[in-house]
Amino acid sequence: MSKITAILPAAGLGTRMGAETPKQFLELDGAPILVHSLRKLASCELVTDIIVATRGDEVARLEDRLRQEKFRQTLRVVKGGDTRQESVAAALKQVENGTEIVLVHDAVRPFVTREQIARVIEEARSCGAAILGIPAMDTVKEVKRTSLPEDVALITMTIPRERVVMAQTPQAFRTQILKDAFAKAEADGVNASDEAGLVERLGQEVHVVLGSERNIKITKPSDMELANFYLEREKAHRA
Repeated sequence: MSKITAILPAAGLGTRMGAETPKQFLELDGAPILVHSLRKLASCELVTDIIVATRGDEVARLEDRLRQEKFRQTLRVVKGGDTRQESVAAALKQVENGTEIVLVHDAVRPFVTREQIARVIEEARSCGAAILGIPAMDTVKEVKRTSLPEDVALITMTIPRERVVMAQTPQAFRTQILKDAFAKAEADGVNASDEAGLVERLGQEVHVVLGSERNIKITKPSDMELANFYLEREKAHRA
């Protein structure tokens, strides 16, 4: 059986949430958001290993909490870094030799489906690199900051919506491609907001698999209201 490792960077402080507790540890229906995201990953039969990168002072506590879940996958918790990229890099060093695919998933995207996870893995197997994404519904403007007030920007162009997607996770890659991308980024002193951005720098094509508007990233207080609504819908569907 091919090894497929899922990495969850979970070391962020979540300052936009405005809470003392980092957003990945806020609870939905009695469990941290991170745990809900892990349950979705663990539900995909293709995933064989899971690595969570969290803050150093959270490693032991999170290990204890995740033992309660009894996931069938091998699960490790490692110390992450100050940025997402540093956390994924730390986890990537723990990926076992012979692993075919590595996928990275936001710790605060608990509504991805098993089917979406499997689909992005299969696409990465086929082409080397794939992410989930959804079409942009709003008109997209490119802007620049000027001498205008802090809350005002100047439009420089309108980007056709058919050329734009909103990136989601999981993002899946053949293992060596992702390792090469991180090595090049470290050598060049480059930081990116997602793994696909680093892989693109290699000249590697990245395919986009259709995601879902429900696959939200919980980053601000209003997202919690929507998350609770989606969770109730999921529970009703299972019933």
